[in-house]
Amino acid sequence: MASTDKYFVIAIGGTGMRCLEAFTHMSAMGLFDSKEIDILTLDTDQTNGNKQRAEELIGLYNRIKTTPGKIGGSPNTDTFFSAKLNLYRFWTDYNNPARTRFKNITKLNSVDSDNKLLSDLFLEDSVQDFNLAHGYRAQTHLGSYLMYHAIVEAARNLQTGKDLKSEEEEFGVFFNKIFTAGADAKIFVFGSIFGGTGASSIPVLPKALNDAIKIRDKNMSLHKDAKFGATLLTEYFSFKKPDAAQKANKDNSIIADSSFFTLNSQAALQFYQGDPTVQRTYKKMYHIGWPIDSEDFSKDKNDKKTVTGGGEQRNPGHITEFLCACAAFDFFNNDKGMDVVKAEYLYKAVHYKDGKLDFNFNDFIGDGENGKLFARKFGAFVSFMHLAQTINKGAEGDNGVQGFLNRLESQSILDYKSIEEQYTQDLNRYLEYFGYTIENNMFIPGWLYQLKNTISGKFVLDDKAYTRNLKELDKKFDAGKIFTEKEYHWKTTVFGDSYDPFVKTLLDIDTKPKVEEQKVSETNEKFLAHVYNAIKKSQKI
Repeated sequence: MASTDKYFVIAIGGTGMRCLEAFTHMSAMGLFDSKEIDILTLDTDQTNGNKQRAEELIGLYNRIKTTPGKIGGSPNTDTFFSAKLNLYRFWTDYNNPARTRFKNITKLNSVDSDNKLLSDLFLEDSVQDFNLAHGYRAQTHLGSYLMYHAIVEAARNLQTGKDLKSEEEEFGVFFNKIFTAGADAKIFVFGSIFGGTGASSIPVLPKALNDAIKIRDKNMSLHKDAKFGATLLTEYFSFKKPDAAQKANKDNSIIADSSFFTLNSQAALQFYQGDPTVQRTYKKMYHIGWPIDSEDFSKDKNDKKTVTGGGEQRNPGHITEFLCACAAFDFFNNDKGMDVVKAEYLYKAVHYKDGKLDFNFNDFIGDGENGKLFARKFGAFVSFMHLAQTINKGAEGDNGVQGFLNRLESQSILDYKSIEEQYTQDLNRYLEYFGYTIENNMFIPGWLYQLKNTISGKFVLDDKAYTRNLKELDKKFDAGKIFTEKEYHWKTTVFGDSYDPFVKTLLDIDTKPKVEEQKVSETNEKFLAHVYNAIKKSQKI
């Protein structure tokens, strides 16, 4: 990792958005210390629920980071929420009646017959005529063509400057930053290879960005040493199969069928293994798959039809998406293999026995010091979540962060009295997204618990850290005893409770925020650093 590196993330399609959620939570844990990262969400479906949720999460993250005079804050070091995330949005406009279908966009009915014959050779009539508003629906041969031209079209519109849409302007700022970064650009792409939008976009994205830059100026181009990495995420979920009645509607004549996802994945991997353009434009490709039964996203739902997109598509998190975010960590922090002329394909394995996958803290961003780093950061943020959500009842509708601050004041820790209520509400809301909420005596899992639900074996911490038992969460839970390794447990009273000793740890000089070292100057930054330092000291990892 060079000190001059510039970091970019592009999240594509519904799966890419869920990988971006995982990436954002890793940033909140402090795993992307000292980095400023420019993020582009790229989709065909502006209303996609996964897209909206990821963007809302980053918006919340940035409100927590914001300091006086600095929207989104600044990068910090060795603390929570340490990365600065800049969000840009671009989506293809398929809601305009003139652009809802391939036939409409290309005006095939009004051009010479040779072009029509060529189109019919490659695309069935149903593929040319389905509604594109909810994406490419696993038709990657169509999607790659359309996504490339959507990016090029946006670049042309930016060049003329006429009637620009907000998403085109944001895209222009993003690709201009990539161009300006030159050889220092590290661009990581999140997306699946078994579906539609992500699978369509990953192969053509480097060329599309390069051609977009050339449209700005024919003498300009993407720097030859700009580095691309991507996830090759194969199938890991399924959903309700579309029936004949739903497909009878012309708009839905093509619907992605998850029963073909395995075949799609196999075909895509053969393509990535043999395509010279992909191998030349990407430096590292991370093959991530799921070796056991796919997660059924339709389970326990009463969907009368297959959900093709829109606001209804808000699928839960999955451990494979977290591993994709960890792949981005490797790409951003490891310069080995960046000088190759042919893409390197990477994968790893985890312990599997008796039908169970077990994940320990060496399975995510590496072993050794990286394994300890992951354990420290992941464990610290889970403990922080429980301090607010469980011990101070944030999950039950109270402002758990404010409750924690009140506890500090009772211990004569008065440094954070000036923190505004809106800040504590935003932070509490973020911890709800990450952890859980309780409504009408029902446990509602957030991202962390959704991930645990996909793993039958161990997930880094003791299973008690993920309890959904309301009685255990109400009285018995101890945020300082979440590891199975007892040497990482916090100091306790004679009665075995760690909360009071932890609060007293915040009085220790060595847990105070280190303004220069941690790059924290504002009160909200100091608060997060102070809590992080106290947890780090208590964990002894």
